[in-house]
Amino acid sequence: MIRLRNIGTAASLLLALVVCPVSAWAADPVNETMADGWSFTAAAYVWGTGLNGQVGVLGLPPQDVDLSFGDILEKLDVAVMGISEARNGRFLLSMDLTYSRVSADVGTPFGIVADKIDVTAATWMVSGYGGYSVLDTDTVRLDLLGGARFWSVQSDFELKGGLLDGGSRDDGVTWVDPVVGAKIRLDLAPDIYAVSWVMIGGFGVGSDLMWDLMAGAGYDINDNWSLFGGYRAVSVDYRNNGFVYDVVQQGPVVAAVVRF
Repeated sequence: MIRLRNIGTAASLLLALVVCPVSAWAADPVNETMADGWSFTAAAYVWGTGLNGQVGVLGLPPQDVDLSFGDILEKLDVAVMGISEARNGRFLLSMDLTYSRVSADVGTPFGIVADKIDVTAATWMVSGYGGYSVLDTDTVRLDLLGGARFWSVQSDFELKGGLLDGGSRDDGVTWVDPVVGAKIRLDLAPDIYAVSWVMIGGFGVGSDLMWDLMAGAGYDINDNWSLFGGYRAVSVDYRNNGFVYDVVQQGPVVAAVVRF
């Protein structure tokens, strides 16, 4: 059970709930050396992430946030998550998109200012990368990647009952992090592969620091379909004009991948 000490904590909770993207980095089912011409990959995936860290909105002091995947799922209104990747020879282009929206009613101390606060929070996390395979053999492929990650976090607050009944306020922020990293794939058996990924970004341009780690294994059902399972952790530390988002998200990943 999550106890909210004040309105700042309520805002923190909802902002934490919305940023629950699921891992796109499993979407790499290629089990062959690269050939000329374009190939395409798409994936649907689920990331059973929890979240912990600090969040501060509306200029209020940052509040500690510690949420399990069950806490997040309980408040979720909608989530859209997907990835696409295009390869041609040693070159690749990839995009990962996640959107989620949560809603909750938060009680207020003593119920004088308001009986409760209706909070709706929505978050976009969209990543785009270009890459080049510096190593490609029958069993190993190593890609170097560079690109950007776009973040948008928006929260709306509406007071219900009490002295400020009908009052509303919103707080949101948008930023872009430059990102660099590497991804490696190992073919362990004819139909079994392992993938790991490390990304780092921000560098004070958007967030102060952002990192993204993933590792897991997959199974090629046939030439077109693959299943993947692994573990992913993402950290971001963004601070600007009283808005604080310094959190770590981590949890298991499952994905269904199609190649054409």
